Amino acid sequence: MQQTTVLAVKEQIAERLRSEIISGELAPNQKLTEIELAERFGVSRGRIRDVLFELSKEGLLVLRANKGTSVADVAPPDVQALLIKLRLSIETFAVRQAIKRPGEELEKSFKRALADLAQSFQSGNFAEVTKADIACHRSIVRAGGGEDLVNLWQPVIMRMRMNYQRITTPEESIAEHEAIYNAILAGDEDAAIAALQANVR
Repeated sequence: MQQTTVLAVKEQIAERLRSEIISGELAPNQKLTEIELAERFGVSRGRIRDVLFELSKEGLLVLRANKGTSVADVAPPDVQALLIKLRLSIETFAVRQAIKRPGEELEKSFKRALADLAQSFQSGNFAEVTKADIACHRSIVRAGGGEDLVNLWQPVIMRMRMNYQRITTPEESIAEHEAIYNAILAGDEDAAIAALQANVR
């Protein structure tokens, strides 16, 4: 029970920091210290250290020896273009694999994420919209390649979304995600990949 509580607290802190980075509340290159974060969240420095390490693996933070921890910088245009290509390659692979082995877990996780996306649009919370959008794609990546593929994909999408500027209406965004999912469900690989490419740009 105690271990479960510790994990829950760490994830709550990590989730809060993710939101602040995605929303820009924590600015690119901003320094973060274990002491300040430990005082802010009322936890030990060791627990904060674990959270910072986790977020660095996701590509949101940069940990440098003797220089401390800072929020990752916004990717320049050429790197952003590379991130999009990498993301599309991974998600295209995942789509193809997910079509071969459809399951209930994809349906549950995708529909839950899509509902969160709609709710986040209604609340006008950009950070929550972004996280729900990512969750939609994560459900497909996980269905297509499990946690190994998610771990490869996660830092790519998180770094890409730090300076995401494509604007869509709630209706367009939801329709684009539904098109990907429905094509996977129908076993239509070409349609699923076309819908994915229309969404990731």
